[in-house]
Amino acid sequence: MASGKDIVGLDNPAFDTGEQVNNQLRGKEGKTKKGSFEAEEDRNKPIYCVTDVPPWYLAIFLAIQHYLTAFGSILSIPLILSEGLCLQHDSLTQSQLINTIFFVSGLCTLLQVTFGVRLPILQGGTFALLTPAVAMLSLPEWKCPAWTQNATLVNTSSPVFIEVWQTRLRTLQGSIMVASLLQILVGFSGLIGFLMRFIGPLTIAPTVSLIGLSLYDSAGIKLGSHWGISAMTTALIILFSQYLRGVPVPFPAYNKARKLHTSKFYIFQAVPILLGIMVSWLVCYLLTIYDVLPSDPAIYGHLARTDVKGNVVEEASWFSVPYPGQWGVPTVSLPGVMGIMAGIICSMAESVGDYHACAKLSGAPPPPKHAINRGIGIEGLGCLLAGAFGSGNGTTSFSENVAALGITKVGSRMVILLSGVFMILIGMLGKVGAIFTTIPTPVLGGMFLIMFGVISAAGISNLQSTDMNSSRNIFVFGFSIFTALVVPNWIMKNPDSFKTGVNELDQVIHILLSTHMFVGGFLGFFLDNTIPGTKRERGLLASDEFNLEDSGSAETEEVYDLPFGITSCLSSQSWIRYVPFCPQKGYRTQHKSEGNQTSYNEQLPNCTEVTEEFAF
Repeated sequence: MASGKDIVGLDNPAFDTGEQVNNQLRGKEGKTKKGSFEAEEDRNKPIYCVTDVPPWYLAIFLAIQHYLTAFGSILSIPLILSEGLCLQHDSLTQSQLINTIFFVSGLCTLLQVTFGVRLPILQGGTFALLTPAVAMLSLPEWKCPAWTQNATLVNTSSPVFIEVWQTRLRTLQGSIMVASLLQILVGFSGLIGFLMRFIGPLTIAPTVSLIGLSLYDSAGIKLGSHWGISAMTTALIILFSQYLRGVPVPFPAYNKARKLHTSKFYIFQAVPILLGIMVSWLVCYLLTIYDVLPSDPAIYGHLARTDVKGNVVEEASWFSVPYPGQWGVPTVSLPGVMGIMAGIICSMAESVGDYHACAKLSGAPPPPKHAINRGIGIEGLGCLLAGAFGSGNGTTSFSENVAALGITKVGSRMVILLSGVFMILIGMLGKVGAIFTTIPTPVLGGMFLIMFGVISAAGISNLQSTDMNSSRNIFVFGFSIFTALVVPNWIMKNPDSFKTGVNELDQVIHILLSTHMFVGGFLGFFLDNTIPGTKRERGLLASDEFNLEDSGSAETEEVYDLPFGITSCLSSQSWIRYVPFCPQKGYRTQHKSEGNQTSYNEQLPNCTEVTEEFAF
């Protein structure tokens, strides 16, 4: 929906940093005569809101940026998972998994933006399902045979080897598909609102933090393959993302007014992880071609070479389309289903918070209940599709990309739709996935050190709405997170400790107790809901405010209507009020006072702001 801004041509004010824009800003300031506080609010408002369509060149650029923002997280999931699937020495299959997860992420993004919550929120692989998947694959019956750990003994085309990894992947697929039914049910039935009454920050914080903390061993192994390269990668990412993020880099630009000129672009703020990986990757390549790094696999530092993966890029096909059941018919493991369900519950709680944050940053009203229900339900369908396609993972909303909305000041869902299209296209280019598998192991280790640390800190940040001066809250969080580190560690070292006589029950207990996020989340949930404490103390007032906002924003809910006129067709049906995931037009603006009878566009922030520099 157009908002009156000029979206045609290459002279968009977002990129015009010259005298013309300064004059526009001065004129705007003189006309409005806003105070400093109001001017600060204006600077925080988005340039393009949810329903706006930026110029094609800007939309494409921002779509690629969103893709690159999610790139590191999505890429790392199949690379970590490949160890449990016995695929350490099968780079070609690893590349197929990478293509599949990008393809599914793009497909789920299109579904979410079009039929789900309808906010500009990217979908991608989730670490919440990676942790229980690793726990399932660590069971004695799923541990990789010793010969698969030796590259000289692995014949990737051997039917025996193919059956080894496909059996594990098919079981993981089926477990994800069955567990996703829980999310579908909770979303489309409207149960998510009821569950969120009991899931507060003291449940979410230890659960999310332990996702990152539990992966320390995987990061440590990759870091130890060459500490120098790993340290360089980590240092570069820190340098780009923290110290140079505010440093603009001049790039050539063109518009009708100023012709060819230079425009400032905050490249270090936009893609710090990708830049860190590329620089370290280049250094490893140079050290490889000059034979500085050892060519003997038995010598320390060999994994830093860029030719370790052989001819995987040449062997990969140029074009391939992932499809459901590409690894065979999925099978189901009860222990796997139980573990994945724990991860899905965590993912749902995170997504609800992401919806509210995304709405605020993109100039949309708070999401109503029907949109939240639909969003969670679509995420469940996304997990079902991810399981069917065989990515080895599910999908969820990406908090990193929600944060990117606040940086770019562009909240258009058209940009995210384009990102989904790009991910689908990348997922069909086989050689692109193969190139990613050639990233040296210590470079990945350096990236993991940053990524897993940020995930852990993001979990702890959920406590900001709680009273952490309360001894009750300190006890709940401290006990939950420390116990969740101790118990799984002991279980992994003593796998035969619990023997009930029922093999399936033993496996369920083993997976649940060896999954850090389940132990921490369960203890946090139980203690937070049983130990007396006020809502303010527990940090539950924020969720109550969300509910109040939902009930008071009926006149602005059009942004969450279903596309293609579906809402208009359904609104005439009397039974629609009983469907928790469908918008209901009947109560909109009927009971609003005359003073509140403003148009939809007036309810949204001013989205036509002109800025001197466009910070990506």
